[in-house]
Amino acid sequence: MKAVAYFESLAIDDPRALQDVELPEPVPGPRDLLVEVRAISVNPVDTKVRRNTQPEGGQPKVLGWDVAGVVVGVGSEVSLFKVGDEVFYAGSIAPRRRQQRTPSGGRAHRRPQAAEPELCRAPHCR
Repeated sequence: MKAVAYFESLAIDDPRALQDVELPEPVPGPRDLLVEVRAISVNPVDTKVRRNTQPEGGQPKVLGWDVAGVVVGVGSEVSLFKVGDEVFYAGSIAPRRRQQRTPSGGRAHRRPQAAEPELCRAPHCR
């Protein structure tokens, strides 16, 4: 999967501050959703984490806590979501096992439909 990550905390104007990386496809745990990301934002938490947290052992540290997308996989204990649901979530910055790369720990919600689609400029409204 594609992701934006950093390998060391550098000044944001350094060309190596943020890098496109390719990572193994994550596998959802029992209570996880696997989301195909369609939109992501830079959250103030992202800037603080990048500035203050060095990645471990030369591994890339992935940023991006606020995401919208489509569910492409669900864990065995998931009952409120199904593949194909459009969702948004804010992930958790709580420490996690290194091999887990799914958004568990955050709260996912179904994406609301635009009340007035003609006023919505997002691609999903067109």
